[in-house]
Order: sequence, then structure tokens, then C-alpha cells
Amino acid sequence: MEIAVALGGNPNSGKTTLFNSLTGARQHVGNYPGVTVDKKEGVYSYNGYKMHITDLPGTYSLTAYSVEEVVARDFLVSEKPEVTIDIVDASNLERNLYLAVQILELGIPVCIALNMIDMAEKRGIEINTEKLSVLLGVPVIPTVARTGQGQKELMEAVARIALEKNRKEPLKISYGEELDRTILEMEKLISASGFMTDIYPPRWTAIKYLESDEQILSKGKETNPRLAAKLEKKVESITEHLHTTLDTYPEAMIADYRYGYISSVLKQGVIREKYDKNRLHASDKIDQILTNRFMGPIIMLLVLAGLYQFTFTYSEIPVGWFESFFGWLGSMAYSNLPDGLLRSLIVSGVIDGVGGVLGFVPLIMFMFLGIALLEDSGYLARVAFMLDRVFMIFGLHGSSVMAYIVSGGIAGGCAVPGVMATRTLRSPRERMATLLTAPFMNCGAKLPVFALLIAAFFAENEAMIMLIVTLVAWSGALVVAKILRLTILRGESTPFVMELPPYRMPTFKGLMIHTWERTWQYIKKAGTVILGISVILWAMMTFPGLPDSEQQKFEQQREAARSAVSSSVVAELGGADDEAELSSQASALKEHLTGISYKESEAALRNSTAGRIGTALESVTKLAGFDWRTNIALVGGFAAKEIVVSTLGTAYSLGEVDPEETGSLSERLANAPGWSPLMAMSLIVFTIFYAPCFVTVVCIVRESGSWKWGAFSMAFNTVLAFTLAVLVFQIGSLI
Repeated sequence: MEIAVALGGNPNSGKTTLFNSLTGARQHVGNYPGVTVDKKEGVYSYNGYKMHITDLPGTYSLTAYSVEEVVARDFLVSEKPEVTIDIVDASNLERNLYLAVQILELGIPVCIALNMIDMAEKRGIEINTEKLSVLLGVPVIPTVARTGQGQKELMEAVARIALEKNRKEPLKISYGEELDRTILEMEKLISASGFMTDIYPPRWTAIKYLESDEQILSKGKETNPRLAAKLEKKVESITEHLHTTLDTYPEAMIADYRYGYISSVLKQGVIREKYDKNRLHASDKIDQILTNRFMGPIIMLLVLAGLYQFTFTYSEIPVGWFESFFGWLGSMAYSNLPDGLLRSLIVSGVIDGVGGVLGFVPLIMFMFLGIALLEDSGYLARVAFMLDRVFMIFGLHGSSVMAYIVSGGIAGGCAVPGVMATRTLRSPRERMATLLTAPFMNCGAKLPVFALLIAAFFAENEAMIMLIVTLVAWSGALVVAKILRLTILRGESTPFVMELPPYRMPTFKGLMIHTWERTWQYIKKAGTVILGISVILWAMMTFPGLPDSEQQKFEQQREAARSAVSSSVVAELGGADDEAELSSQASALKEHLTGISYKESEAALRNSTAGRIGTALESVTKLAGFDWRTNIALVGGFAAKEIVVSTLGTAYSLGEVDPEETGSLSERLANAPGWSPLMAMSLIVFTIFYAPCFVTVVCIVRESGSWKWGAFSMAFNTVLAFTLAVLVFQIGSLI
């Protein structure tokens, strides 16, 4: 028997840990239609049941404020899973049951997994699960997802609910006499006309109208504009009345009464605390140090420095293995393929292009492992909490911190979900300022560029330089956000409250799954998008090639060199040192011919379509220290930042004659004419700030509702990046 199961719960409730424990390797990641939120699905087999489990995005409620909430709610309503497991943090029961109550109001078959019961017991919290189950009318199973405790009992309960196949009556909570009366009136109108009753319970729809749920309001106008207008008028009336009489509004009252309902449930012998409520728990004691006003930021910088030290130190050897492998692969292809376009495509376009990006897989993997450790332990939430104080100064909301972190605020994220994460911001101005500056973060696409340049020019201080790069990205983003908030996005900042999850010891399995998921996304992108763009750029760097007249000139130079050496050898034959002289002449000839071929390759690259673009830009970009080859890479970077590395690999490969005699790309750059630590730093600064990748620009357009903001982001970011790069290079040159 097959059972469709949804897995929901608050962020940091252990939901993902339980999902990984249940499904293991039998899971895959996709996307929900129309959004970039991950859709994780897996299979769990038990006692003849095959359970198809969908891990919903972590959310605190089902009110459509964020994309995660919309996705979770739409899945529950549209897909109608046979059972929904709501993961509840046992040590924070009141806050977590808020989501459970909303699910029950939808009338969805649900089973509550009372997770981290061991943590609650350590805090002296005793929970009567049987009593809680009776009061809520649903199974409540104590679990510890990290160890697997209660997992079997939980899935048995899920199977029982699925076999019953009884749709539950939606939970009805009293919201006070005035609101209840209005809800009843609206419910009658909705039921009488069948207004979206095929999708939502009538009472639930009425409550959503009172909560000013944008998605429901929009659907209502499309379904029955006349009735929707009548319902909205009733909402306006009760809103005005509540504001006049109680100085509140329906949404706040509904939240208050829900928490009141939860409180009344818990007070009926469900929960008992052994210790004094004022007694500090272990997490609170740790927070006294880690979130201290003075010590907290210092510790945070030390943690980041440690992360980068760990990443660069332990990834150095495997990165060397990857570089050696791709070097060997390039040499094999060069030796075994006939001279011509095919060999050039395979060696320069594919191996040196994509291989340059894939060579950093170990570094990316170690970085993701470190971030997963910080995230799963609960420390990243503390970073957001501490930075909220700083963000307020720059006119941003505390939720902007998470958008920055998701975008790669520490390293390795992606700007697309970061831009999407701004949906949680209620203020349009704070939201715009955040989504326009989130792409400044050091996303996973920028990491290979930084790693390449740091390895080539700052090998002795890799961790320190990476920390400086991170601080520059954050500082630049905040300063730009402040400028935007003082000019085109003026307005007051809104308050921010966030919940700090307890510290936990991450599980090895969870860390491995999180690390592999992110690393695989990087590898997949390198093998698809980056490969495609690398081939296109190889073609642009290859064609139209040199004119016949130019090729003849280089061929004449080679013939002249051969003739000169041959004449010299013939003239000197017969002497005592004939053999040594012959060897010396042969070596000189090879070196001379190599020089001619290098000049020919460089001339061909300059004459290519991409070379002409790079050369045309050089008159301006030389102010920042960029040559024509670098310009080609940066133009390709508008599509995706990893392209900068793959294009440099291709450009410097096409300029070489014998790949068997070349080292890694970082070694080539370190020895290339015109390159220096100053130019590398200028390029790093430019990469931090210039236009977001194409997919991010599309996302900005979609989120802002106007293509003008996407165009503004590309133009403003690029001008800012170039200005800063010029300042770095010119001031550095003077020093």
C-alpha cells in the first residue's frame, strides 16, 4: 500500500533530520513549480507500506507572508496528502503548536511528532503526551530524530491514520464574540455560494479574509468578484470597529486567541516544569557569551576565520589531486587527439574550462561541511540575532540577515534563494533594499574565483584574505543599503523578533547529506550550465581565427628559424662537440618555435570574436588593471560567476602551445605577464560587487515586479564594482 505523507514543522525543529533519517539515500531534490524553494521527496518502507514523504519548507505558520508558507500551504491543500506529520520542538511547545493549530483548522489528517523530547527532559520539562493527544484529537508521538527514538511508533501512527481514511472535522477556535459573529456571517455567505469550498473549508476562508491573506484575496477576486467585494467590506467594517474600540486589528486578535487556545491546552496537565522557570538552561548560558554585545562579534569573526582556515588547510591536498587529474586528462587528450578544432574544443573548451571549476570541488565541499556544522548546531541563528543590531543602523530589518546568509553571507550560498527569502519582509522598502544588496554576498559561484586568485597570489594567508573578502562584501552591502534607504527607498525600519533554537550536536548523517546536496548542485551546474557556456565562449575565442595572410607570416618565421638552425648545424658538423652542439641547437630551435607558436595563438585569440570584445574594453578596464583576457572572463561572468574561472582556463589554454608543459591555472596566472597581487585584489573586489548572474537578475525582476529594478541592479552594481576596482588598483599602484 502506498501512502502520501507530508512532513511539516517550524525551522530548527528537527524536521530535516527526521526526513533524512527516514529516507536516507532514497530521496531526491527538485523545485516546486514556479518557485526556487527546494522540494525534497523520499521513500520510507515499513511493514508492507510504501510511504512517499515530501519534506515541506520550514515555516512558523500557514499565513501567506513568505514563499515557504505559500508553498507549504498550497501543497497541503492541493496535493491533499493522506497524512501530515507536524514536527514539534518539545522544549518550545507553545510556539511550535501554533503551526499545528493552523493545520488542524484546515481539517487535515495530522500526526504530531513531539521531537527532541530528550532536550525537553534535560530542561526539566515533563510532557503528558497522552493528555495532549486527547485534547488535540490527534496522535502525539515523542521522538528524537537525531537518534531514531520513536521513529517506528511514529510511522505506525501514520499508517493507522492512512487506513482510517477519515477526513477530520476542522478545528474551531473561538476568536471572541465580535470576530466570531463576523466569521459566522462570512461563513454563511461562502457556503451558500460555494465560494472556493472545493479547496478550503468555509470557516478557514473567512478567517483568511480577516487576516488579509493576499493569496486568498487574489483567488477570491478571480473566483467571484462580487462576493469577494462583499467579504472585504465586512472585513473593513470589523477592522474599523476593533481599531476604535480595542486599538487592535483582526489579524492580531486571531493570533492572540490561537495562543490562548494553546495555553489552555497546555495548562490542563499537559506540561510540568521541574525547575524554576528563571533557571538558565545550557543554551542560555552559552548565549550569555556567544551573543554578548562585545564578545559575540569577536567570537563570530574567530569562528569565520576558523572556518576558512579549516577549508583551505584541509582542501589543499584534494584540490591538488583534482588539478593533477585534469592536467593528466588534458595531456592525454592533447597527445591522443589529432591537431585541429576537436582537440582544441576538448582540451581548451571542456577540460581546461570546466575542469578549472570542478577542480575546486574539494574546497567547496569542505566549505559546505563547515557551514552545515554551524547551521545544524544552531549557531547561524545567533549570527543573525547579533547582526540585527547592526542592520537596524543601516535601515534594514533583522530578517534581512537571513537573506544575506542564504545568499552566501558566510560563503557558499546562492543569491537566488536569498532574493526569494526577502518575501518574509513586510516593509516594501526594506525588502527592495535587501534584494538589491543580497547579491553582493560571497555565493558559491564566486568562491572558485576567490579560491583561484587567493591560491595564485596570497597562498601564505589564504584564510585571512578570505575573511577580509567576506567582511568587504558585508560592509559594502550594508553601506549601499544605507545609501538606498536614505535616497530612493526612504522609510522607517520595522521591529524584528526572532526565536533562537537550542544548541544541538549535529549528526554525522545529517552533515553528510547537507554537504553532499549542496556540493552536488555545484557539480551539476558545472556539468551542465557551465559546460554549455564554456563551449560557446570557446567558440567565441576560436573563431574567426587568423586571416590566411597572418598565418603565412608565422609559417614563414618558423621556416626561417628551421633553416637558420639547419645551416648552423651543417657548418659545425665534424667537430669534437658535434653531438652536444646538435642537442643545443635542437633545444634552441624548439624554444624559438614555441615562442612563435605562442605569439600565433595569442594573435588568433585576440582576433577572435571574444578577443575583439576584450580588446575593445581594455582601454577602459586597464584603469582597474584588467587586460583583454580578463575582460573576456568578466563578460562571461554576467551569465554565471563560475564562468570567470572556466573562461580564464580556456583563454590561457588557447594561449599555450603544449599543455603537457603547463601547470594549474593558478600557477599560469601567477606567472602570466601583467598579473600581480594588486591586480588580483582589484579583480576580487570587482567580482564581489558587479552585476548578479542572469538567473538572479530574472529573480529580482520577478520579486520586484518590474524589469527596471533588474536593469538597475545590473547597471548600478557594475558601475560600483568598476569604481571600487579602479580605486583599489590606482591607490595600490601609488603605494
